[in-house]
Amino acid sequence: MSIPVALTIAGSDSGGGAGIQADIKAMQANGVFAASVITAITAQNTVAVTDALDLPPSLIRSQVEAVMTDLPVAAAKTGMLSSIDIITTVAAAVRDFRITPLVVDPVMISKSGFSLLQDDAVQALIDDMLPLATVCTPNAHEAARLVGGAILTASDAAEAARAIHAMGPGAVLVKGGHLDDEPEAVDVLFDGQEVHIIRSPRIDTPHTHGTGCTYAAAIAARLAHGDRVADAVRSAHDYVYDAIKAGLPIGKGHGPTDHFFFLR
Repeated sequence: MSIPVALTIAGSDSGGGAGIQADIKAMQANGVFAASVITAITAQNTVAVTDALDLPPSLIRSQVEAVMTDLPVAAAKTGMLSSIDIITTVAAAVRDFRITPLVVDPVMISKSGFSLLQDDAVQALIDDMLPLATVCTPNAHEAARLVGGAILTASDAAEAARAIHAMGPGAVLVKGGHLDDEPEAVDVLFDGQEVHIIRSPRIDTPHTHGTGCTYAAAIAARLAHGDRVADAVRSAHDYVYDAIKAGLPIGKGHGPTDHFFFLR
């Protein structure tokens, strides 16, 4: 039996709730085989990120080559790309191996406030990665950093999605869990032609560690199955909602979502 292969290019979370670990779980839960390229190692748990080490760009490139010269990758996503050198290395590999469709999750900062993207690398992310993205998936804080100005409402998110789309991605999903002025959780997708609003009730839980990674990975998995972007986003949204609702009270901080809620 053959199943689609999806690739995640991201940092490792030693706590298992976000990053590469969350990506692999979310991809496999959505019916694909997950391959991985690790860009950085973080010392991380449900409370905080306490340390991080970038892997050498040459090793990142070697990992991509190892995967792409052997496995039939049908879609990919990127997560933590912390430096200019790592961004340019990954962007070159994406172009050289024609990795598409590609979900770019512009990871910038952890829940505990640890910077996962160097300040001088933001422009490189915009210039080198966003034009390669089939879908870019910033949360409201990341979208605000990309475009400038606060994003508090669905209308703000739609305006930001259009502005980020002008930077080159095929589509932009502004994840709305952080839209403080909205009573519901509102995700805003701009596909280059129209704005799609996806609403769901807010879930009263602290166990949301890794939701952004999980969402982007689920989108990549659905794209690997051949879904259109809007359909992939809606399917991933429903999956993440259920995973958050089943969030696991593990650890002393923000517990992880339950990627395999449907098995319990």
